[in-house]
Amino acid sequence: MSKLKPYTTYYPVQYEYVSQLPEGWYLKKIKFLCDMQKGNATKITSIVQEDGFYPYLALEYLRGNEEDFYYINDGVLITDGIPLIIWDGSNAGETVLSKKGFLASTLVALNTKSSITNKYLFYSLKGFEKLLKSNTYGTTIPHVQGSFFRNLKLPVPPIETQNAIVEYLDGKTAQIQEFIAKKERLIELLEEQKSSIIRNHVTKGINHNTQLKPTYIDWIGDIPVDWEVKRLKYVAEIIYGISPHESTYNDRGIGTVLINGPVEYSEEEFGYTRALKWTTDPKKFAPKHSLLFCLRGSTTGRLNICHDDVSIGRGVAAIISSTNQNFLTYSIKALVDFISDSFKGSTFPSVTSEDLNNYLIPIPSTIEEQNTIVLKIEKEVEIIEKANSKAKLEIEKAKEYQESLITQVVTGQLQVPMSELGLEGLKENRIIKSSSSGQEVLKSSNPQILKSSNPKNPNPDNI
Repeated sequence: MSKLKPYTTYYPVQYEYVSQLPEGWYLKKIKFLCDMQKGNATKITSIVQEDGFYPYLALEYLRGNEEDFYYINDGVLITDGIPLIIWDGSNAGETVLSKKGFLASTLVALNTKSSITNKYLFYSLKGFEKLLKSNTYGTTIPHVQGSFFRNLKLPVPPIETQNAIVEYLDGKTAQIQEFIAKKERLIELLEEQKSSIIRNHVTKGINHNTQLKPTYIDWIGDIPVDWEVKRLKYVAEIIYGISPHESTYNDRGIGTVLINGPVEYSEEEFGYTRALKWTTDPKKFAPKHSLLFCLRGSTTGRLNICHDDVSIGRGVAAIISSTNQNFLTYSIKALVDFISDSFKGSTFPSVTSEDLNNYLIPIPSTIEEQNTIVLKIEKEVEIIEKANSKAKLEIEKAKEYQESLITQVVTGQLQVPMSELGLEGLKENRIIKSSSSGQEVLKSSNPQILKSSNPKNPNPDNI
């Protein structure tokens, strides 16, 4: 994609992560490029914006989820466009850009000094993101290693070069993100098509000329006249899990594989369970190829197939068909796709044993017809899955390209064209202040500087 070429002149540097730099560039430790301020935890919330209240900058909000967030009026208040490093959690080491609001406790604001611009620091850290993620500590909850982060040296070009790099990467990443968005939309449409195929075949069969009769059931609609509608408990064995005591759990492969819930499910939305946890005191068992139904929590209704004979905890139920297991799996998948919206919006959604036992399922008159329908579904779904896999691969390649491009540009391996933007000055000063906390961020021609009148604010060196 890129037609960029290397700089004409380089000089060698003695550093583990960079071997040479273009003339005019230099290496500088992060602690000398910016001041650091960690966010605070808070309990003061509001669902509407009141005077002095601003959004709480949780990661989901920064990623674009502007539905499930709340406002607070105390903490570290920052403006938009400041580089933030995710300090704690599964994404520790990732860099994002701020919006105006109060900083979440898992984030650290990086307030740049005069030698580097905000957006260039953001891209520079993106170029070293893999390295930062691989140098976290903590098994349950990863954290950025403060000493490693502060002492990591970043290549720093002249300001006009920084601005040119930012302009170029802004344009390129926008193109890549647009490409990814289109592929993600294609995947959504393919999934909708797959759901439609499955639902149509498990409720109407594959003979389009057959006579139909109404069922007056929303998700089923009309079915062939010789079909029946039965409650799930009459067409399948349902095994409800019981969780062993936590003291019997281990991750060393001792005992029986335990599936407690979605943690042990496949990484993709629907697939085979994974052996991640074992128990020496199993209570309930599910045979290989059983369909598992998640009974509670935010993943209520999520389905998976047992990769082997496993034990199951109280978070799931195993469903074993008395006829064709695959037909029943497709039927329940169609049912869940239809009713999944009903699980959303509840504080703690769940499906009771009475609910699951009495779900209504269309049943063809013969096992042979079930077998034929399954083969038809598998053939049509295979075509969609191939297109789906191709789109996912293209997304991964686009992400890899973007990552590689950023790294090569911010380490000086590739030269971007200069432009008028590269020679522009920085924006006017702006100060945002929280009267309740006494902390403020200054956005200036020299980068944002985080200040505080509160002596208890953490020293960046102690983060």
